[in-house]
Amino acid sequence: MNKQYDEHAFETYIEQHLLDGEYEQLGPDEFDAEHGVFPDTLVSFVKETQPDRWQQLETAYKGKARQRFLQELTSALETRGTLELLRHGLRTTGTTIKLAFFQPNTRKNPEVQKQYEANRLGVTRQFHYSPTDPSLSIDLALSVNGIPVATAELKNPATGQTVEDAKQQYAKERDPGEPVLKFKRGALVHFAVDPNEVEYTTELDGEDTYFLPFNKGHDGGAGNPPNEDGHRTAYLWEEVWAKDSWMEILQRFIHIDEEEIRKDGVKVSDEETIIFPRYHQLECVRQLVASARENGVGEDYLVQHSTGSGKSKSIAWLVHRLVSLHNDADEAVFDGVVVVTDRTILDEQLRNTIYELDHKTGVVHAVKGEGQSKSKELAAALEAGKPVVITTLQTFPYVIEHTQGLPDLDYAVVVDEAHSSQTGEMAKEMKQILAGENIEEDDDWEDLLAKSAKARGKQENLSFFAFTATPKGKTLEAFGNTPEGDDTPEPFHVYSMRQAIEEGFILDVLQHYTTYETFYNVAKVIEEDPQVPQKKAVKAVSKFLKLHPHNISQKVEIIVEHFRNHTQHKVGGKAKAMVVTSSRLHAVRYKNAIDDYIDENGYDLGALVAFSGTVDDDGIEFTEKGMNDGLKQSELPRAFGSSEYQVLVVADKYQTGFDEPQLHTMYVDKKLSGVQAVQTLSRLNRTHPGKEDTFVLDFENDQEDIYDSFRPYYEATTIEGTTDPQHIYRLESELDAMQIYSREHVDRFAEEFFSPENRATEQAHAKLSSLVQPAHDEFMVADEETQEEFRSKLRSFLRLYKFQSQVVTYEDTRLEKLYTFGRFLYKELPRKSGESRVEFNDELALQYYRLEKSAEGSIELGTGSRGVSVPTETGTGGQQDEEVELSTVVEKINEALGTDFTDADQLFLDQLKEDALDDDHLRKSAQKNSQENFALEFDDALTDMFIDRMDQNQELFAKFMDNEEVQEAITNHLREEVYQASQEAES
Repeated sequence: MNKQYDEHAFETYIEQHLLDGEYEQLGPDEFDAEHGVFPDTLVSFVKETQPDRWQQLETAYKGKARQRFLQELTSALETRGTLELLRHGLRTTGTTIKLAFFQPNTRKNPEVQKQYEANRLGVTRQFHYSPTDPSLSIDLALSVNGIPVATAELKNPATGQTVEDAKQQYAKERDPGEPVLKFKRGALVHFAVDPNEVEYTTELDGEDTYFLPFNKGHDGGAGNPPNEDGHRTAYLWEEVWAKDSWMEILQRFIHIDEEEIRKDGVKVSDEETIIFPRYHQLECVRQLVASARENGVGEDYLVQHSTGSGKSKSIAWLVHRLVSLHNDADEAVFDGVVVVTDRTILDEQLRNTIYELDHKTGVVHAVKGEGQSKSKELAAALEAGKPVVITTLQTFPYVIEHTQGLPDLDYAVVVDEAHSSQTGEMAKEMKQILAGENIEEDDDWEDLLAKSAKARGKQENLSFFAFTATPKGKTLEAFGNTPEGDDTPEPFHVYSMRQAIEEGFILDVLQHYTTYETFYNVAKVIEEDPQVPQKKAVKAVSKFLKLHPHNISQKVEIIVEHFRNHTQHKVGGKAKAMVVTSSRLHAVRYKNAIDDYIDENGYDLGALVAFSGTVDDDGIEFTEKGMNDGLKQSELPRAFGSSEYQVLVVADKYQTGFDEPQLHTMYVDKKLSGVQAVQTLSRLNRTHPGKEDTFVLDFENDQEDIYDSFRPYYEATTIEGTTDPQHIYRLESELDAMQIYSREHVDRFAEEFFSPENRATEQAHAKLSSLVQPAHDEFMVADEETQEEFRSKLRSFLRLYKFQSQVVTYEDTRLEKLYTFGRFLYKELPRKSGESRVEFNDELALQYYRLEKSAEGSIELGTGSRGVSVPTETGTGGQQDEEVELSTVVEKINEALGTDFTDADQLFLDQLKEDALDDDHLRKSAQKNSQENFALEFDDALTDMFIDRMDQNQELFAKFMDNEEVQEAITNHLREEVYQASQEAES
């Protein structure tokens, strides 16, 4: 073998690059293996940078300063660890000896910059690390001021060895008990490197040593791109190990996570993990910070990082950097950071990470109150200038009631999972609050109107950083980056599902996917043949079949027996399963059937169920707590993780954001599509020791449907066409041309609505009602076809403007006037009376039933991008539901030998009800008004709530917006529920 291609040459190449930079060569003979440091380098660094403090040591130890210093350092390394000492120094003899100096946030203090430049980075080849066996060596070691911080084993495929051999060398030939290899006490990270790939570990643990890839990714997948100028992995020594980069990683990225280890719900120990950033996390945070520093406030960023990619850590690192970010003029870029999330765990992670990095408390303020107290707490935190405020998006609308405006401050808003409601009316209110666009004493109605229009577009003093694994079309348009010369928005940074799977960070949930098809024959058993609305009747028959005891019992047998025979032994005998149902009643019946089947067969299994509220099944009321042996909702995740329970039945709970690594198998009996399918099935993808694969058994969806749902999010998500700003102008023109309203009335309404002295008063509401009355009267005398067309176009205008004004900077007061007028008018327009709900029980009988496996195997997603769509105009309104005989409906169902219809998700409506009851203003309105007057406020608010939650149930949202009958039925039902609940609460 030519020596220029061997491992020795690879070492020489890397070392020479570092020496040509800002590293110095430290020979292996300079290393003190017993103390685990390069003593000459360390002592000379302290003497040169802190002569006064070294003199204190000399005085205290009377000529034995070097010996005692090294002894105390060795002791501190054992107890406090390398990272802690590098960041915060060694306390001794009444002083603190700094072991490293880090780059300051600003350049205002030249002395601090001079100290940073005095750091001495060392590189050592053939690093003889063992005090007991001097023959043992590692290819490369990196040190900071004489303290080893990283090691690397280098391999060259030209000699028949790769990164895999380097990993095996660490696992089998390196003793984790050696001082410099000991967890926390020694080097912080160990790299396995060849010219093509890099992996790393932060803890050597013999055969159990776990390595993570540290690669850039290539063509949407794993690996590294070709490098015309050298090795594919050159970024490691050229970029990552460069002085400024390496010191920043030590200062701002590496940290220690502490996790409680519990057994059967009881804490047994704490487990520490050194967290070193993966390459995509490091690159993403740095690119975001660099862009914010260069471009300042007012920019939006969308980060598409797969589930399992460590978004929480990336967010924590980003927030920490944004809090202290200064531009080239040494001015702070942001006055504060607001983190919007529904994950309570992010609060603790942010707090712990920032404390460890800075040893500062009080940086992170989490808003934890309820209702008005929560909004007051948030307003106070913003006004007090808290560096980091964590809250939920739902809190922002309340702030308007409790704050009269904020100083002209600049904010970074970090959005966890890029919630859909960011692009709705609540996002506008959030922007108004943070932008200081609140009412001023001298504001007239035109000022307020202009502020309202401006608040819908980008804000000069707000930067949004949105993180999501599944960006939707409207999210891409709202937060995406538009490359120069291209109008198509794209994510600012991507770590794709494909790359995460190929790198082993998550499991591929589509590798083992089995589908079943259900065949039915149903009969009408009553003599009468009543006329019924066809669409509603088909849905009602579907519900009858789905909830039929025989259907559920057959599926339960398959589920339980499959779990016992194929799943239970997985994950070291700790595997869990989830049953995904289509409604709360469906979940209740599944849970009871599973319990009965387990009892009948004497199986040692335990099941839990998750749903909200109370479910009435034939006069018997069921609650989640009652069906789970008294477990509180907050206790359920931990109980499911224990050895007592193996199966969790869910009704739209725990299908997003739930992280149980032992979850191996999912049984799906619910129609899934789009983002909902990806988020639900992704509950399975977390890795865990002993977990080698996952399994899905699907009773409702076919493989093609699941393929269509996952494909857009497998690599970088693109968009199928962008919003046409002219859509809204065309609708405006068509509405004007129908002559239902006059522009004079629209202008007068806007003047009244935005008049500061008239806001939120009963007189103002009466005046506004009188101003829409002429348009209402004109609508009433129009023919039915014109009414339907106007109602549909107005609904389309309101929906489009609410979305498009987030991504297109209109700042058009004419559009804002019509939007404001139209919202008020729309709720005043009469609607057709809703039809009664259709249900079947005794009228039908199940005559034939067969459950048959239809497909099994892997769903291959392939490569290449596939786009997602953006909202466009809605249709022309709901179609009349044709009246047909019940026998005709039954015949059509049986012709299809099954059903693709599912029951409307009751939980979604319950969540809307809870949103309404949490709204203090709506609740008080219900308590103080008649139901008729309450409807004036509730009906409009419900539409906003639907839009805010649209991505949680896209099918129901579409029906609500496009079908007048569905909209009226839901509105009437929820209005009655909220009104009665509010009345009862008051009494």
